[in-house]
Amino acid sequence: MTNENTLPGKDSGELSGFAALGITGALLKATHAAGFTEPKPIQAQAIPPQMEGRDIFGIAQTGSGKTAAFALPILSKIIALGTKRRAKTTRALILAPTRELAVQIEDTIKILAKGAHVSTALVLGGVSRFSQVKKVAPGVDILIATPGRLTDLVREGDLILSDTKWLVLDEGDRMLDMGFINDVKRIAKATAPDRQTALFSATMPDEIAELAKGLLKNPVRIEVSPHSTAAVEIVQGVVFARTKQKRQVLSTMLADEAMKSVIIFSRTKHGADRVTKDLERDGFKAAVIHGNKSQNARQKALNDFREGSVRILVATDIAARGIDVPGISHVVNFDLPDEAESYVHRIGRTGRNGMDGIAITLCDPSENSKLRQVERIIRTKLPIVADHLGSPDPLRNPAEKNERFEPANDRNGRRDGRRPGGEKKRFGDKPAFAGERKPEGAKPFKGNNKRRFGGKRPAARAA
Repeated sequence: MTNENTLPGKDSGELSGFAALGITGALLKATHAAGFTEPKPIQAQAIPPQMEGRDIFGIAQTGSGKTAAFALPILSKIIALGTKRRAKTTRALILAPTRELAVQIEDTIKILAKGAHVSTALVLGGVSRFSQVKKVAPGVDILIATPGRLTDLVREGDLILSDTKWLVLDEGDRMLDMGFINDVKRIAKATAPDRQTALFSATMPDEIAELAKGLLKNPVRIEVSPHSTAAVEIVQGVVFARTKQKRQVLSTMLADEAMKSVIIFSRTKHGADRVTKDLERDGFKAAVIHGNKSQNARQKALNDFREGSVRILVATDIAARGIDVPGISHVVNFDLPDEAESYVHRIGRTGRNGMDGIAITLCDPSENSKLRQVERIIRTKLPIVADHLGSPDPLRNPAEKNERFEPANDRNGRRDGRRPGGEKKRFGDKPAFAGERKPEGAKPFKGNNKRRFGGKRPAARAA
């Protein structure tokens, strides 16, 4: 007779995989059926202490398996409680910074809890508030929410958090960047005093450390990957091109059939729309998501990209975390991000689950300081794939030439504001055509002289 806590192919009585972490019964079967056979490092370290009731402070990259790391212990304990709930309450609350991440978390939980009769609900901005209020009215087991809309429901009395025994803050540093931290603190204060809390973050700025200190009780700290480094499966490179050249460079790149599934990141919403329109003019079908799009439009764009009906998704950093689409072959940074750490999250959309991925960054000379910041974060120099800034050989071997770029000479031999011969232009230098260099015959301009171009004023036109 086979023990229900062992995986197929294992000897009877031998605990392995997630069973060795304390996951049992129907939950273990659903986990195995979903393809979760061997725990990832974050799961192996985070699940046992949570099963014991400990708070968790986890530092791990996006895509490292955090969702299962916090969802499986919560599901295990909720299943043991049964189905009785109070109206307008939730037993567990998971906060996410973006709608897309919240949707993805619920999808994963539904897969892990298949057949376990655990209810879930989403509370997000950008969609009908009425339908969300209706969903939580009878009470739910697990509520996944973005802080803004959740705060609205709590303020209006449509949701009561006093029965919430499990609180998860996912991508805490992203919530900090988006200005949600005060909302998060108010939400946490409204939950049960004896709650169990898990805080996960890809990076650990001082503000996150302070937040963890205020929310967590004697937490177990887990760090499974180096701070702010990129996955080794991702091949990275930089293409130097001026802003006005980037459209042509991008179109040339996308003509390569090897770019089967591509996310293009733009720094701004307006920029994302512009890139999408340019791609469509150049004959490429693309979807776009950013904060000004409705949730339905964003979800449709993401689904079209996931299903392969479009191979190009243009996005702002709203998609830099939590978007888990299998098989993304390339990430292209059309613009470098303002925050260097966002680069790591952007390129983390590819090279997932052990697969290879390629990340290419288009860099204008004005973005060179941002590029240096990125290289400090990832602790390596990006290899130069191509240089369109005037180099006679655009495909250079980075081992042969490591400098970033050489400004192109103008027609008079000047470089970057320098005179011929290399003398730098001084602040007090006179502009062209000043003093003795005026064109021959030119007359001085006097501020109030109405006859500016010489000659008499024309006579008044007859009525």
